[in-house]
Amino acid sequence: MNNFIIGVKRFFTNKNTVTILGVIVIICIIYFGYNAQIKSATSPVQIPVASQTIQPRTLITQSMIKTISVPRVAVSDNVIKASGKIVGKYAAINTVIPAGSMFYNETVVSADNMPDALFTNIKEGEVPYNFPVTTATTYGNAIVPDSYIDIYMKAVDNGEVMVGKLLENVRVLAVKDGSGNNVFENSSTNRTPAYLYFGVTDDIHILLRKASYLSNKSVVLFPVPHGTTIDEEELTTEVSTQYLRDFINANTIVIDETPVEDVNDPNAVVGE
Repeated sequence: MNNFIIGVKRFFTNKNTVTILGVIVIICIIYFGYNAQIKSATSPVQIPVASQTIQPRTLITQSMIKTISVPRVAVSDNVIKASGKIVGKYAAINTVIPAGSMFYNETVVSADNMPDALFTNIKEGEVPYNFPVTTATTYGNAIVPDSYIDIYMKAVDNGEVMVGKLLENVRVLAVKDGSGNNVFENSSTNRTPAYLYFGVTDDIHILLRKASYLSNKSVVLFPVPHGTTIDEEELTTEVSTQYLRDFINANTIVIDETPVEDVNDPNAVVGE
């Protein structure tokens, strides 16, 4: 018995034995730890995915969502894991969510957080103007957002046709179809341009409105894109031809915009 105990002590005090046992323990730890990690990473989780292709700005309903089982390792941190955080929200602008795709934080937004570049890009002191166009007048969809155009005018004066540049350096903020959808939005649908949107000062806005109503003078306004490189910091939208401005103003009535002080006061002065 004593010999057995002595033999065991010698076995465990032998450096080679200790080394071998240490290696075995380390291998066991790595093996079981690795298997535990693999099992955790490959264990299935339930996540919502799109049951159909969802276009930009579309309100997401429960019928557009289905739940599938995927390995946990396939789900990144920015994947939305609960349908309740998706239903009632919208597909973000310039984002198409394909059928079968997961929903990501950056592709789903609430109505309050869905901006429209048309209004966020209008400068202080400017107002939006919607300029009617067709595929032909946009040169086959060659006029795109953030490009610059000039606006030309054609009119008939005393039987003579005149054509000239009315405005120059107009920055296009958006190109939309007849339903208000952005033509160049990331979408699988083909959209036909109906309006160019841009911001202009109030006096230019009034000038354009006047010109658009001069049907008795056969006035036609049409855009012409710039064909050269532009330094945006130095550009301002301005009237190019004073003669055309004078022609428009001479054939329209100027409304006195003096504010009414008190519509209920018979002594209030409305204008000079």
